Amino acid sequence: MGCVRIRALMARLMKKPLVGIAMGSQSDWNVMQHAARQLDDFGVAYEARIVSAHRTPDLLYEYAEAAAPRGFRCIIAGAGGSAHLPGMLAAKTIVPVLGVPVPTRHLKGLDSLLSIVQMPKGVPVATFAVGEAGAANAGLFAVALLARDDERLARRVEAFRRKQTRSVRAMKLPK
Repeated sequence: MGCVRIRALMARLMKKPLVGIAMGSQSDWNVMQHAARQLDDFGVAYEARIVSAHRTPDLLYEYAEAAAPRGFRCIIAGAGGSAHLPGMLAAKTIVPVLGVPVPTRHLKGLDSLLSIVQMPKGVPVATFAVGEAGAANAGLFAVALLARDDERLARRVEAFRRKQTRSVRAMKLPK
């Protein structure tokens, strides 16, 4: 782990978490770590937990109901298969839930995507792409949400966007 990552970890541990990262099982971390990495890169405090909709429903309810009082501004929830976690969290909290479909072995995450995106009217879940890109974008979306009330963070997001633009402009196609 590099010095930047260690500093980000220490800063995160010293701050009250603003973002919850929830996943249905430990194997989901392979995808969800990409959301965590974005939050680390911007110095946003978060908490990552395993909260299974099917194996620990009481824990899920406790986690969701405590999210707003604990100061969470959003929850990034990753789930595969039937992918009930994001929707169940959204049903039990007023904190915005950002759903990340985790790829599955047989259907490559299509089942997860459809489960998360097809929420009933009145229980919204913002849904991102399947897999690592979706998790990273959910992390960036959480940062953008927080930046609305944090000028320093907003400047960092703007700098990140400018850097992306410069990197695309600098790309050369092979001849």
